[in-house]
Amino acid sequence: MSEPHDTYLKVLEASEFVAIVTSGDDGPHLVGTWGEYVRRLSPSTETIVVPAGGFRQTERNLARDNRIKLLIASRHVQGSSGPGQACEISGTAELLTSGPLVDEVRRNFPWARGALVVTIRKIVLQL
Repeated sequence: MSEPHDTYLKVLEASEFVAIVTSGDDGPHLVGTWGEYVRRLSPSTETIVVPAGGFRQTERNLARDNRIKLLIASRHVQGSSGPGQACEISGTAELLTSGPLVDEVRRNFPWARGALVVTIRKIVLQL
């Protein structure tokens, strides 16, 4: 595994919050979720699954343009110039509302209406 992937897993393990950006008609659309939610769904260096309660605009945006970016960060992971490391994750995504993966998400998060499934294409270290 390469250094950005190793660091990404460390940062995700310590991250409190995940910022999620899609492209909408009016420009970037930003939502977020808790790092704990993502960790509970066994993230890997290939995919991230996020429980989706609302995310209606995110779903509309992805139907038009499936590109997505996520930003995770933690002050508890050593960065290149001091405490704190961030990772910008680029990829594609879809919001599923049925199927075995959604059933698994709902077992962990009964309030979820679906699963935001992100396929990781690139990880860039920041800080």
